[in-house]
Amino acid sequence: MQRDFWHGLLALTPALLLGLAALAAQADESDAPRVFRDCDVCPAMVEVPPGDFIMGAEGGEEDRPDGPPHAVSIKRAFAIGQFEVTNREFAAFVDDTGYETEPPCAVRVGDEWLAHPEAHWTDLQTGQEWRAEHPVACVNWLDARAYVAWLAETSGQPYRLPSEAEWEYAARGGVSGDFPWGQDPHEACSQANVYDSSAQAMHGYSWQPADCDDGFAMLAPVGRLQPNGFGLHDVAGNLWEWVEDCYEAPYPADIPVDGSSYGPPPGQCDRRSVRGGSWTSRISRQRLAFRGRDPEDLRYSIFGFRVARSLPE
Repeated sequence: MQRDFWHGLLALTPALLLGLAALAAQADESDAPRVFRDCDVCPAMVEVPPGDFIMGAEGGEEDRPDGPPHAVSIKRAFAIGQFEVTNREFAAFVDDTGYETEPPCAVRVGDEWLAHPEAHWTDLQTGQEWRAEHPVACVNWLDARAYVAWLAETSGQPYRLPSEAEWEYAARGGVSGDFPWGQDPHEACSQANVYDSSAQAMHGYSWQPADCDDGFAMLAPVGRLQPNGFGLHDVAGNLWEWVEDCYEAPYPADIPVDGSSYGPPPGQCDRRSVRGGSWTSRISRQRLAFRGRDPEDLRYSIFGFRVARSLPE
């Protein structure tokens, strides 16, 4: 009888193993973020769950405080681009509308930024070959706004730029430290295309590189490195990303705490916030709480954006 029991158990083992494997696969699938596209030319979007977090941090650079830290509660899920908007996606907008972005665009020459009279999103004048899957650069805040307006009309869905709070919440991916990959700045290269050892060897900028090599000495195609906890790629490094908000520092007392954006419409804001750092930026500026600030009509070869979209309740 005992022998029959063990024979029966062994006979069941393959089926049990297959069942357990199926359950594990279902659990992995249920834990994975929902990724979708609304149309053929639409960016891939990731659904971000609601949640609470502390936005900002103590300290920062002189005249650029990261705080004060404040609690933000995002009550509804929203969607944000899995990647930064690519040249291919921006080209679809330009081809459909005839939209023009005129030079100049600021390009780094050594440690200085110079307005290049021929730099354009189709040719950044950096010496790097243009690729369709590179994130689009040399676009200003107004260009990004025009793109999301077209995307909303084309898809019939409420596309927009992310608020600064939404961007930081999504970029954190559920972590509370300085960087999406942890606290050590020199572990950046698994997740972020930053100013690293290979970039230092090519460009020799005056600031200290991250002590790693992400495989890209300049701009990288989107999605080549590991995602953060919410499944977003390149939230640090590659390109700075425009967000909807008007920049004001320190955060004002009336800053929204529900994840919505802050500030007036186009033409009524001195500077807009940009987030996430770039492949040229010093590692301290890749921090999740760090805030860039630039005029909404300014174009840089290291500025791009990702889109957001409101979801139905």
